[in-house]
Amino acid sequence: MVPLVSYVDGEYVGDHLGGPGTHDRENPADVAEVVSTARWADPAIAEHAVASARAASSSWQATPAPVRGDVLRRCADLLEQRTAAIAQDMAREQGKTVPEAAGEVGRSVAILRYFAAQTLAPDGSSYPSHQAGTRLFSRRIPVGVVSAITPWNFPLAIPVWKIAPALAYGNTVVWKPSEVVPLTSTALLAAFIDAGLPGGVLHMLLGGGAGLGPALYDVDAVTFTGSTSVGREVVLPAAVASGAQVQLELGGKNVAVVLADADLDLAVAQVARGAFLSAGQKCTATSLVLAQESIRAELAARLSAWAAAAVVGDPRASATEIGPLATAAQLERYESFLDPAAHGGTVIAGGRGPAGGHFARPAVICDADPHSRASRDEIFAPIAVLEPVADLSDALRRANETHFGLTASIFTSELAAAYRFIDEIETGIVKVNQESAGLEFHVPFGGIKDSGYGPAEQGLAAQEFYTRSKTVYLTHAG
Repeated sequence: MVPLVSYVDGEYVGDHLGGPGTHDRENPADVAEVVSTARWADPAIAEHAVASARAASSSWQATPAPVRGDVLRRCADLLEQRTAAIAQDMAREQGKTVPEAAGEVGRSVAILRYFAAQTLAPDGSSYPSHQAGTRLFSRRIPVGVVSAITPWNFPLAIPVWKIAPALAYGNTVVWKPSEVVPLTSTALLAAFIDAGLPGGVLHMLLGGGAGLGPALYDVDAVTFTGSTSVGREVVLPAAVASGAQVQLELGGKNVAVVLADADLDLAVAQVARGAFLSAGQKCTATSLVLAQESIRAELAARLSAWAAAAVVGDPRASATEIGPLATAAQLERYESFLDPAAHGGTVIAGGRGPAGGHFARPAVICDADPHSRASRDEIFAPIAVLEPVADLSDALRRANETHFGLTASIFTSELAAAYRFIDEIETGIVKVNQESAGLEFHVPFGGIKDSGYGPAEQGLAAQEFYTRSKTVYLTHAG
């Protein structure tokens, strides 16, 4: 068991700032094991963190960008060196299989190195002026203090893809990770500290966001990844009321369309990966499969066979393909979607996994009511809901009915069908003959409708959120 506390103004903070108590985190694969005990922050600690971030803002902005990049590179090197230990801890704490956890560490390393490189990129543009003797140019400058609120499903990669650009572009950060993953969060923080990040530049607040008061939103920018309900009903109003700019990455009801001309071997493998790996706990997970009627029965049978054969168990065991759901609440949510009242169809695979943890077997639901909860809502568990469609037009109509718009994929051998799907699907991300998840780190990421708000994340798009433009007219006084 590891005791964990928040980190504010260059120090780990304990009882002297009035922490409200400790909270145990169980191993989702063995609920009898306590992985860590964390002391949660309170509003006073949060206010102290924001004040310290403001105090450190000017000195971090004045630090040459390449020097900031050096810190990110050292952090990447340290994470890479610590991959094995972090992956084991993530498996115990969050439930990912060790290979998935190690892959997440690798992705985080790549993101840090990408944004370290961006500190050497041009930070503005020069323009010709109509006025003689005038130099006209613009620069990108930091927004100031950023509040980063991150979820438990990717406890390393999502914080990194928010914190790395924020720091690279000269901002200070107050980070509130999910209360479910304090151990992994502390490992990331330690890498930044050991890389030489100055005190006051990055702060970590452990605990539930509801208990931290308005301080999280009394900043210059708020970036949040989580559920649509929390993002739109809590974060957005609070941040806007404080005058902060806002970036929300929210839920998804991601569709995979499988046409009759698709390579079924490829489609089954990719849909199964998208729906079931990481126990379906991804905002980009495949949730709704729209199959052309002539191949629907075969697709359902093959997905069901894949689900039945998948090895569900301890995420640290080498044979395990799918670990447990992260929490008891997630397991209850999974089971609620298998209730006939939630789908009105037939469950042809699925059910609880081994005893002793939050294990759920991959599930396939056929002939669901298109108006049911299972067909309309985000599931966030290893469940694929299959519905028949007549053709591509029918699939596009059905897919665009959802109020989400994050990712979508199509499986087809016809180029014309692929191009039409790319043009007409209402999502921020489109994939052809690939799973809906598994996205690259150097391209824009974000959804539309109820899947997102504000600028996209990742890649060069990150600059739009973490900086603002300043235009300068410089005329010689003589």
